[in-house]
Amino acid sequence: MRLFHVSEQNDIMEFEPRIPDRNDLDKSVGLVWAIDEFRLPNFLTPRNCPRVAYHVGESTEAADKAKFFTSAGMTYGIVIENKWFDAMKSTKLYLYEFDTEDFVLQDNVAGYYVAKTKQIPIAKYELTDLFSELIKRNVEIRLVDNLWDIADKVKASTLNWSLCRMAFAQPRK
Repeated sequence: MRLFHVSEQNDIMEFEPRIPDRNDLDKSVGLVWAIDEFRLPNFLTPRNCPRVAYHVGESTEAADKAKFFTSAGMTYGIVIENKWFDAMKSTKLYLYEFDTEDFVLQDNVAGYYVAKTKQIPIAKYELTDLFSELIKRNVEIRLVDNLWDIADKVKASTLNWSLCRMAFAQPRK
């Protein structure tokens, strides 16, 4: 297993635990967050780019796979708004890889891992073509004018899904 932190910052030398913003987590314990390699596509967009990410899981029904993927071989999808196309083409991302020893699984569907101790990256990778990075990970990419319809449909499906940065999405139509 490999774990990463994705950032637009290219100069992070260490990651200090931070108190989580989420209300469902203990706000007295700081955490360093990482994502596993399989769910890495969820974060291969500019930071504030709203997106709907989904993938086939153990409970995914064949009808949902057929409904949400245009090719039988695809198992992972990312949907972004059209207005983010240029930012996707011009944004550089940096993947900071961590030693996995201090991390524990926080969310199996999302692929989130957390550590309570300061982390020093073991490697850093620069990504300059985000569309190519998604394609080489066999991710189906969709661009739409509004995310809310697909978000509602994905949430009602048997797919594993993640809605990211939806506060920045276009308003519902």
